[in-house]
Amino acid sequence: MTTVWTQARRAARMNPSIIREILKVTEKPGILSMAGGLPSADTFPVDALKAACDRVLTKTPREALQYAASEGYAPLREWVAARVATLGMQVKPEQVLITSGSQQGLDLVGKILCDAGAPVAVETPTYLGALQAFTPFEPIFASLASDDEGPRPEAIAALPHDAPGTRFSYLLPNYQNPTGRVMGAQRRVEVVEAARRAGVPIVEDNPYGDLWFDEPPPNALSSLWPEGSLYLGSFSKVLTPGFRLGYLIAPPELYPKLLQAKQAADLHTPGFNQRVVHEVIRDGFLDGHIPTIRALYKANRDAMAEALREHLPPGCDYLSPQGGMFFWIRLPAGLDAMALLPQAVDAGIAYVPGAAFYAHQPDSRTLRLSFVTLTPELIRDGVEKLGRLLHEALELAVEAAP
Repeated sequence: MTTVWTQARRAARMNPSIIREILKVTEKPGILSMAGGLPSADTFPVDALKAACDRVLTKTPREALQYAASEGYAPLREWVAARVATLGMQVKPEQVLITSGSQQGLDLVGKILCDAGAPVAVETPTYLGALQAFTPFEPIFASLASDDEGPRPEAIAALPHDAPGTRFSYLLPNYQNPTGRVMGAQRRVEVVEAARRAGVPIVEDNPYGDLWFDEPPPNALSSLWPEGSLYLGSFSKVLTPGFRLGYLIAPPELYPKLLQAKQAADLHTPGFNQRVVHEVIRDGFLDGHIPTIRALYKANRDAMAEALREHLPPGCDYLSPQGGMFFWIRLPAGLDAMALLPQAVDAGIAYVPGAAFYAHQPDSRTLRLSFVTLTPELIRDGVEKLGRLLHEALELAVEAAP
């Protein structure tokens, strides 16, 4: 029977998340998953959240369970504005929009700033979820040449500003997903200055900035160019992702349209969730809680770094991240991370092939490993299995070579 439904053109540009598809595979018993960028459930402050839920339902049950303001819970917006001051940003609560996770913030940015045929600049590689959020609005992605500190300033300086003009550069300066790299202080100055001269605004995404191991990252890019920057933050990595709570900080001229897009999407982020989270964090809870997350993740990072040194074959290229949740590995010539994934799953391990993180010219030799959801013992076991698989694949590649 012929369908009566005609899908919008943008629907054809929507693709499933490879990470979510891989997570389905990892649900099989016995799979050691180093794939998903999931925070460790051991870090969830269950008791604090349980007590906060009780207090909210006791003190303000009607308000918490009713429709709420689209902008977000006012005390939480005030807390966010005060919190980002530690990153060098001076913003008013009126610039803060509470979102249903920072992923919704990316969707709102796409709706308000992307047009068909207009360039949007992204790092090489970049966060897959951002590519998914922006792609339906039909931008032309410009891949910024990048190194171990992120995008190179000269790449931003060379962005086109003739009509239609580059709408923005999407940047993740702190322990980037997927590479784990961090942008140094001088590079931040150079990048922002290049963006300012080129007239290209910055969308700064910072879900991992609190997860540093030895020293905190430099101040936010947005602190260097407030009027030309839009900032995204999240509670998912420092409290729990299940509450789906993030925030967006925008210049006053941009805020009203983002708010209208938010209203059209879901009216408001759940007020109960916002009140519970504020009840937990309002008295400095995160100052004691986040260091416990850092300690756990640093121990896991160290375990994975040691295992990689021991078990990966020669020719593998990677850096040990100074924060965040990921190792980014480039395999020796002749290996394809996507092609090897079924064999890896058969061997009892899972990772994310890196090709999906590229807007253009994907590197089939790359893969991402998460080190936060397994114990150090299981990390070592998983990396040993991965190393064995890669050694065998290299031997076969050598035998097949002419």
